[in-house]
Amino acid sequence: MIEGIFNQTNYSTAKKLLDSTALRQEAIASNLANLETPGYKRLEVNPNFEMQLKQALASGNQTQMESLTPTLSVDTKSISERKDGNTVHLEAELLQMNQNMMEHALETQLVSASLMKMRMAITGKA
Repeated sequence: MIEGIFNQTNYSTAKKLLDSTALRQEAIASNLANLETPGYKRLEVNPNFEMQLKQALASGNQTQMESLTPTLSVDTKSISERKDGNTVHLEAELLQMNQNMMEHALETQLVSASLMKMRMAITGKA
């Protein structure tokens, strides 16, 4: 019975997106920490993750969705505008950080709402 609640598509998708935003925050922190490191290449969440998640969601295959795990990769699209080869841009990272915080807040609300529904069903109280 409980597995049915946790295996709902909306809940599973929100959890995977929450994992992705947490990992993206790690990448942004690493990028900012290495802002002045010569030759450092910007990290990001593997862009294939979002595509794979969309495909799993469209197919409705819960097993495929559960097997997806976001990973970090070097951002191959980011080019260096500096002589030292570093590909991190402060303004872009700060913008990404703000966007990521908003996405994380939304995804947290989605997961929390699902858990509140379960709590209400069990206890009869909000």
